Amino acid sequence: MRQDVTFPSEGLNCAGWLYVPDDLGEGEPRPAVVMAHGFSAVKEMYLFNFAEKFVEAGLVVLVFDYRYFGDSEGEPRGKLFPTEQHEDYRNAITWVSQRPEVDPEKIGVWGSSYSGAHVLHLAAFDRRIKAAVAQVPLVDGRENAQRLMRPDIFAGFLEALAQDRLQRYAGDEGGKVPVVAPEGEPSALPTPESYEWFTETGETIAPNWRNEVSLESMEKFLEYSPAANIHRISPTPLLVIVAGNDTLTPTDLAVAAYERALEPKSLIITSGAHFDAYTEPGLSETAIPAMDWFERYLLGRQQVEIEQRLP
Repeated sequence: MRQDVTFPSEGLNCAGWLYVPDDLGEGEPRPAVVMAHGFSAVKEMYLFNFAEKFVEAGLVVLVFDYRYFGDSEGEPRGKLFPTEQHEDYRNAITWVSQRPEVDPEKIGVWGSSYSGAHVLHLAAFDRRIKAAVAQVPLVDGRENAQRLMRPDIFAGFLEALAQDRLQRYAGDEGGKVPVVAPEGEPSALPTPESYEWFTETGETIAPNWRNEVSLESMEKFLEYSPAANIHRISPTPLLVIVAGNDTLTPTDLAVAAYERALEPKSLIITSGAHFDAYTEPGLSETAIPAMDWFERYLLGRQQVEIEQRLP
């Protein structure tokens, strides 16, 4: 069963979906998983594919939009600051842990791409989190940006951010940049597959997605190094799912970050690219291992039981 919900975060309301297992009995609280999407993306962009699998496994699931995005409140739109999104995640955990359907001692978090980055950061510091899954995560903003841009373009990008800061300091509204654009045009995510996925998904199933973020958000992007504390996640169990052909959040960067994590941990490398994770056939390579992880560490099911259930 899925219902629309809202919860407060720093004075604004975040919109979400709450999934509750159909077989949940009265007075039988279950573990819960809190989920959000990646850079500028909204919950309608295939997060239901994952949430439905998690709820079928017997978990309560909260999927939400960050402030300033999707159906959530907040102006100006397109304000994408990692620290603020961390607070939204933490407030989502607090809200869902107070639900009568939820066991507050068994909360997991799932994130993909930019929210995969947030999972790495939050799991290192918030001990309410008892299991974490980071799918195709960003691990270092500046290093990632330098992989995506030629040195001359990167230098121009830094100059544009400096000019935008001057403009904001003078009291003017900061500039914005498209999230995606045709190849050769400026954008936050300058890969052809990003343009194709966001454009098609926005037109077909997520009309509330907006193709813009603030330039100030890009400044925060460059300063963001979510894997800096990956060694602090232990003893929380960490699953990292990496796309084997990822050009947006490069595969080798994510694998190198994973190697710095401590046990218990596990690494899955899929056969596809970054955006293949959300729909079949790639979905089975990402969602099923995530479901198994939560079943093992939140529901307490043994691996042999999981393997017997899989096709």
